[in-house]
Order: sequence, then C-alpha cells, then structure tokens
Amino acid sequence: MKTYDWIVIGSGITGAALAYELRKKGFSVLLLEKNAIANNATSYSYGGLAYWSATTPLTRQISTEAIARHHILSQELDADMEFRELNLLLTIPADVDPQAVAALYTHVTTPPKLLNIQEACELEPLLNQRAIAGALTVKHGHVNPDKTVQAYIQAFLRAGGEIQIEQVLQILPHGVKTTTTTYHSGNVVICAGGLSRQLLKSAGISIKLYFTHAEMIKTPPIDVQLQTLVMAANLQWFKFKTESTQVDELWDEPGNEIVPPILDAGVVQFVDGSLRIGQISRALTDVNAKVKEEESEEWLRKSIGNVLPALENVAGTWHHCLADFSNNNLPLIGAIPGFTNIHIFTAFNNPLLIVPPLAERFANFIAGAKDDIITQMSPQR
Repeated sequence: MKTYDWIVIGSGITGAALAYELRKKGFSVLLLEKNAIANNATSYSYGGLAYWSATTPLTRQISTEAIARHHILSQELDADMEFRELNLLLTIPADVDPQAVAALYTHVTTPPKLLNIQEACELEPLLNQRAIAGALTVKHGHVNPDKTVQAYIQAFLRAGGEIQIEQVLQILPHGVKTTTTTYHSGNVVICAGGLSRQLLKSAGISIKLYFTHAEMIKTPPIDVQLQTLVMAANLQWFKFKTESTQVDELWDEPGNEIVPPILDAGVVQFVDGSLRIGQISRALTDVNAKVKEEESEEWLRKSIGNVLPALENVAGTWHHCLADFSNNNLPLIGAIPGFTNIHIFTAFNNPLLIVPPLAERFANFIAGAKDDIITQMSPQR
C-alpha cells in the first residue's frame, strides 16, 4: 500500500490550505475529509478578515502578512474568492456607555471610529436606532469561505495532491484508520476543528484544545440590502473562552456544560445576497450533544431583530457545527509532545485571515526553514 509523506485530516480552511502548501513544497499528501458536502465551521463562518484587530507585535506581524497574502491569493490559486473590504459596524447597546466601549479597542492596530446614533444609522440605514447608543466602525476584509476552501482544494489537486472522503476513526503511529481502510504515512497533521481533541484522545494524547457548539442561521439570497457587516461591540466570546478553559479535566467528561451559552449577535451579507446570522456558542463537552433547534433559532432571530428589525423573519435555516479554540489567543501548530510524527494545525482566532500565511510558514518549517513564529505556536510552548 502507498505510504504518503503527510496525511492531513480535515478539509476546512486549515486542512485545505496546509495540504496545498505541503504539496507545493514537494511532499506527497493525502487529504481526508468525512463529509462530501462541507459541514464545518469554515462553511458556516462570516468570512471576516479582521486584520485591524491585532493587539501584540506577534499578531500584528501575522495580520500584516495575512492581508498582503489575501491580495495575491486569488491570482495564485486561479480562483475568485470574493475578496473585498467592507465597513464593519460594531453596535453598542442602548444602555451602555459608548465611550467605555470605545476604550476597549484603543490597543488594537487600527482602533475603530466611534459613531453617534445618527452617524451609525446613516452608515447602516436598517439599524434600529432605539436599540443602540452608538457604534464603532472600521474597514474589515471579507471573503467567501466556501469559495476560498474550494480554491485551495482545486489548486492542491492540480498540483498532484489526493483527497478521499472518509471518516478517520483513529490516529495510528504511522497513519490513520478510517471507516473503510488504513492509510500509511510518515506524518499525520490534524486539522479537524472541533473533532481534533477527540481524535487525539483516540491516540492516547491529551492536549489543551477545546471546542464550542456554534449555531447560526443561513439564508438564501434576499432582497434586503445591508450596507455593512454588523457585529456586537461588547463581545462575550473572550470571557466565554477564558472561563470555559479553567479546568481542563472537565472537557474529558461527556455531558458537561462548562459555562452558560452566549449569543454575540451579528450578520454579514455575501456577494450573492445571502446572509449569515449568528452566533450562539455552547461549551458542551460531548461532540454529539443535542441542542434545541427551535429555541436556538428563536433566540438568534430575536437578538438580530432587536438591532436590525428587517432581518428577524427572513427565510433561512438554522445550522450547527463545532469550532475549536485554545486557552489563549494563539493557535496550536506543530508536533505533539512525545509524538514527533503526529502534528496539529488548529485553534485559530480569525482563521480565514491568518491560516494562509501560517500554513505557508508551517510548510516551509517542515521543509527545514527556521521560523520563530511557528516555534512560538508549538503545542510544547
């Protein structure tokens, strides 16, 4: 049986980009994906590229590289990924002090501009002016997530890479076991998002990697036209992430809900007129946990309807996926401690922005180049 240099597990943005970059360096690569039709965090994402939001010298360097790479990526991959710039509008609830919220953003690379209610409604006429005390605005990059992933996969295949639609059941010392066969490789890299922790556990590996059950509404193209990408200025996500990762052992016990769910209301309209409305995050430790779809959809619709009343009852369907994260603001990239041929490339904040340059850096690192940035993101840090 053929032995590959690399098996990449998962074909969201992380797996697709890394498989392409590894193949570009001359490695033989097999990309494994369990779903013929995408059903992952990438497919349900907003598609945002928040290059303005970096807060440290390291993340600023990566963001600068990332946005420069996005400017040339369509040409390199020979595909239209709908790369563009939008006005991001960060809404401030009516009962919150706008100046206090604006102060939270002073440390980012490009601090957003504070708008009063009138200015915010001029920028986004669909806003409910009674629901806000103002808003922040900044230029924000955007791509179509599905088209970006497909661009990477097609470029990977044109370069001689291979892909199989099979579910990986177990990581082996020199390959993987799937539902139908065993594939052999010199190295395995896990890019399986919210399933990564479970897959690593199948190989007896414990790592501080976590996941949420993320929920959103996806619509077909609609006649209502948004002028901006709308999100909440006072995001609950960062507090949620910090509180849910305090006790790692709880994540190995099925049936736990580590912290209460959160909803950060936001919406983006794609080039074709379709919407992504989100998002609920739940810290449920069972990857197969069931949530009450009807209640979740009602919560999502009422939350976005409070800010943008015209969108509360648009035709659309509720969706659910797993999304992974680390216990700080850095991804996990590199060999698992004690397992030199088992690697991880996952847990990205703002993945559609920073995965392209980091996939390129990691492939170069694997090929022998020194890279202090990749070293800082090692699971051994």
